[in-house]
Amino acid sequence: MPESVIEIRNLTKVFRDFWGRPKVTAVKSLSLDVHKGEVFGLLGPNGSGKTTTLKMLLGLLFPTSGEITILGKPANDVEKNEHIGYLPEESYLYRFLNAEETLDFYGRLFKISRSVRRERTQSLIEKVGLKSAKKRALKEYSKGMTRRIGLAQALINDPDLILLDEPTSGLDPIGTRDMKDLILELKGQGKTVVMCSHLLADVQDVCDRIAILYSGELKVLGRVEELLKSQGETELLTSALSPEVIQEVEAVLSRHNAKLLKVDHPTNSLEDLFLQTVSESKAHPGRRYSPGEAPGSKLSSNGSPGAAQPSRAAAGTDS
Repeated sequence: MPESVIEIRNLTKVFRDFWGRPKVTAVKSLSLDVHKGEVFGLLGPNGSGKTTTLKMLLGLLFPTSGEITILGKPANDVEKNEHIGYLPEESYLYRFLNAEETLDFYGRLFKISRSVRRERTQSLIEKVGLKSAKKRALKEYSKGMTRRIGLAQALINDPDLILLDEPTSGLDPIGTRDMKDLILELKGQGKTVVMCSHLLADVQDVCDRIAILYSGELKVLGRVEELLKSQGETELLTSALSPEVIQEVEAVLSRHNAKLLKVDHPTNSLEDLFLQTVSESKAHPGRRYSPGEAPGSKLSSNGSPGAAQPSRAAAGTDS
């Protein structure tokens, strides 16, 4: 079994009103593990409990019941936070400091030596693409630039675990690609990354495993490539074929000397899985959703490829 950096067992968080009466159950009996060295995606619509879960991991909120072990310590042990980097959904930074001063300030909070602070500050500023703006006050930064310096701040202590809440929010396509490349670079260094995002394509590009929450309950958990496979169909990837041959491909493929490049299950998009999970969760409250098993749970496939791509023939189970 892989080493677990985060262990969550039967975690529940109930918010109460002034009189102590239950008002909202934000997280319901959540149990999952996050393994060392993986990129883990925590997904769900607004109000599903993602940010509440992250705050309980950091010890900013206390669970109503259940247990959390993070880096081998309970979540309420503040010493563990020395090894955690956190990028919140909204970065609350000092507007009148520049990038260098901001990173130096947070480095001093971690009691990092002056020489190491200086070296890490310059390295992180260059890594997040703010070298030309490092002397500008943060009040002059765009939202995308603020996200970049926020990420640098989350990495100033060289953490083992990085928690990212909407890391690509406000970034342009180039900045988004840079952010995803940096997340994969962190994974390559053996670090563990947990990210929440509404941009499902970004999650699909970088995450090893995902969990989808709905109304505080865990609905889907598993590896991305396994969850997105449509088990009810088989996909044949061949060299380019004419439309007539494609219609007959199952029966006459060998007689046309077409090279069979791939036989596999076609993959749906993460967005399809996400929307289908929410739809099934609304229709069947309290029941965990199993992609591809229940009737009517078949996800729509992607559009047909262009002429320059290899032809694909998909055969359903009823063929």
